[in-house]
Amino acid sequence: MTKKQKKTRTRIVTALVLFLALELAEHLAPDVLPGLAWPVLYLIPYGIVGWDVLWRAVRNIKNGQVFDENFLMAVATVGAFGCGEYPEAVAVMLFYQVGELFQSYAVGKSRKSIADMMDIAPDFANVERDGQLVQVDPYEVAVGDEIVVKAGERVPLDGVVLSGTSQLDTAALTGESVPREVREGDEIISGCVNMTGLITVRVTKPFGESTVSRILELVENAAEKKAKTENFITRFARYYTPAVVGIAVLLAVVPPLLLGQSWSEWVQRGLIFLVVSCPCALVISVPLSFFGGIGGASRLGILVKGSNYLETLAGTETVVFDKTGTLTDGSFNVVAIHPQAGIDPDRLLSIAAHAEAYSNHPIALSVKQAYSGPIDQQRIDDVQEQSGHGVRAKIDEHVVLVGNDKLMSECGVGCHECELTGTILHVSLDGEYIGHIVIADVVKPDAAEAVAALRAAGVKKTVMLTGDRADVAAAVAKELGIDEFRAQLLPQDKVAEVEKLLEETHERGSGKGKLAFVGDGINDAPVLTRADIGIAMGAMGSDAAIEAADVVLMDDKPSNIARAIGIARKTMGIVWQNIVFALGIKFLVLVLAAVGIANMWLAVFADVGVAVIAILNAMRAMNVKK
Repeated sequence: MTKKQKKTRTRIVTALVLFLALELAEHLAPDVLPGLAWPVLYLIPYGIVGWDVLWRAVRNIKNGQVFDENFLMAVATVGAFGCGEYPEAVAVMLFYQVGELFQSYAVGKSRKSIADMMDIAPDFANVERDGQLVQVDPYEVAVGDEIVVKAGERVPLDGVVLSGTSQLDTAALTGESVPREVREGDEIISGCVNMTGLITVRVTKPFGESTVSRILELVENAAEKKAKTENFITRFARYYTPAVVGIAVLLAVVPPLLLGQSWSEWVQRGLIFLVVSCPCALVISVPLSFFGGIGGASRLGILVKGSNYLETLAGTETVVFDKTGTLTDGSFNVVAIHPQAGIDPDRLLSIAAHAEAYSNHPIALSVKQAYSGPIDQQRIDDVQEQSGHGVRAKIDEHVVLVGNDKLMSECGVGCHECELTGTILHVSLDGEYIGHIVIADVVKPDAAEAVAALRAAGVKKTVMLTGDRADVAAAVAKELGIDEFRAQLLPQDKVAEVEKLLEETHERGSGKGKLAFVGDGINDAPVLTRADIGIAMGAMGSDAAIEAADVVLMDDKPSNIARAIGIARKTMGIVWQNIVFALGIKFLVLVLAAVGIANMWLAVFADVGVAVIAILNAMRAMNVKK
């Protein structure tokens, strides 16, 4: 608890003890004190627990903000004193403050997961100057500078490891509890904690564009974008409160004036009506539910930019994926080596790696990465790279061809087709075919799980859009269980396809069904913007994609899409539970109050009791399993 919450708790306990002592004394010995002494004594616990409510009511009236919960409580309790209902007046104020304390605690707890995200901001960066490590502000470090990150320190800027090995704690960013091992050449992002070794890092982004800065900006702006439901409740309370105050006044005044009935009875009914009508339960619990949902999602490394996006995400019926970098790693890897009979697989890979030694093509780089041995450049001679075909080279005075079937055909070398899908790199030695290497973009380990989880969550359709070849797209879609795919698409073609799918989704769901697009590249930004909800990969995704998206997955795991939808639906369920429950109970007790059945104690339950139950229910939104 905060200091303020502890002070409020102390005031509540003190007032409660005095109130119970007075109640006991009045029941055991009502004639000990004169009649006027009892209201004076009841004013003591009332003043202890409620002075701040009265002060806020007066201050708000001065500022032109008349109709709020402080005004309702002040009028109701002061009126109860006027009607001689001293215990009820103290009880109403006492329980109202209990509800306020619950609210404060709940908001503080829901903010904690967001506040934890705010702690990822680094305080300094270690830069070597004149042979000494100096701590400087991360804003002062330029792209290309080298920084040193010691064990226990937070990585201040995005960069590439130049030297050293270590374990990084990425839990604050991605929600992943397992440390990530990094070594020379690995990319690392700011906000992670260096757990073990000392590493030197070359900075690749200025602090203002770093991962940690983007996260903090997203978190800070999330509260500004409110859901339709949240905005409705705010507008509802704005008109609801003056309306019920007017009804309470009419209820207290009209029957005595027109029918000649008891003023005290009808004034008391009006006061009960006021207590019941306080909209605290809705005004507090609905925003708290959304805030809790956003906070719970952030614990899993899922950043939702506003409650409006959480509300839209809950209605997702169609999920459209980009392929490369979203469902796949986005990098070429050797997935198979198929040598001819009598040829050693390692020899085949060695010949191909030496032939590709001088090439910077992604396919060549993947071959060299797969080859574990050293490349002896003295063995290589007369390298000729043929664009779109492959490489011709002399290795140990042998003519080597490495490339596609077109290169083999031109040189009169017969080659074999492969049953695997991917880029086939054929290899020949002195005109004799010796085998082929299969290179493909590897599917992410949890991609199939992600599609299955979406189907289990009630998503009616999954679609994959890619600029890759149709056969590659078909193989990936089949492997992952995706319903449909579109291949060989340009960025503008993706937008057109999403337009069609949007129309189809909205028609199928009578306007309620929503379409989510998941992507990571710059070319995905237009589609992310056009979709009902855009989801971007945050760890390695482009800045443009992250900027255009409404939801960011910091761990780049597609399986978290279903979890994000689950959190959104749980949050919306809690919101509507609170709305129906609060309005239902209040309407019932308001009717009972108007006809004289409800007393002040039932009014307290309808106000504070309902608010506390709604708050406790709202707090469930932040309970997520990692």
